Amino acid sequence: MPKRVNQEERRQRIAEALLRVVSRDGLNEVSLRHVATEAGVTSGMVQHYFPTKDAMMQYAMGVASERYEKRITAELSRLGDDPEYVDVIRVLLAGLIPMSPDEADDARVALAFQAYAVNNPDAAQRLREGDRILTGHIGDLLASMGAGNPEPQLAATTLLAAAEGLAVATLSAGLPHDTALRALDANLALFIPDVSLPLGT
Repeated sequence: MPKRVNQEERRQRIAEALLRVVSRDGLNEVSLRHVATEAGVTSGMVQHYFPTKDAMMQYAMGVASERYEKRITAELSRLGDDPEYVDVIRVLLAGLIPMSPDEADDARVALAFQAYAVNNPDAAQRLREGDRILTGHIGDLLASMGAGNPEPQLAATTLLAAAEGLAVATLSAGLPHDTALRALDANLALFIPDVSLPLGT
């Protein structure tokens, strides 16, 4: 009896291999052959599931996003059943700043995908939609807190940009993690006055 093939598992395996290549060697090293070697499969198999490099990249972007969501969901669950809104915002933003080797790998991948999206409208749309959802959620939390921000969505966009910038500085310039977190706290304090922000301590 022929062995049943789990198509999604194979796609996932190839996508994870692509992410490892991007994190370790950079986006320029992504090729059909290189990814196939990393995944331990044939180039023909990779091409069967992903006819083009762009198709492979688009799928891998989804896998990378799922990694972030899984990590953030786990952190949010530690806040309990009725967390303070400011604590939720902290988790959402601090989760972008790599604190471990695995998180640094994911952050390098995220940075590479941002560069890829500069010249790829489909990838840019995907990132734009992800940012819209995240800033929308943070903006809603800020508005619910009554933090006195006349434009909570704009404040959310500013906070997201700050967190992403700190993540890049951590990766590229070796900004210490505690300094990055304290800087994130300082940005939060601009939009959420009179609140204790011990994140970076």
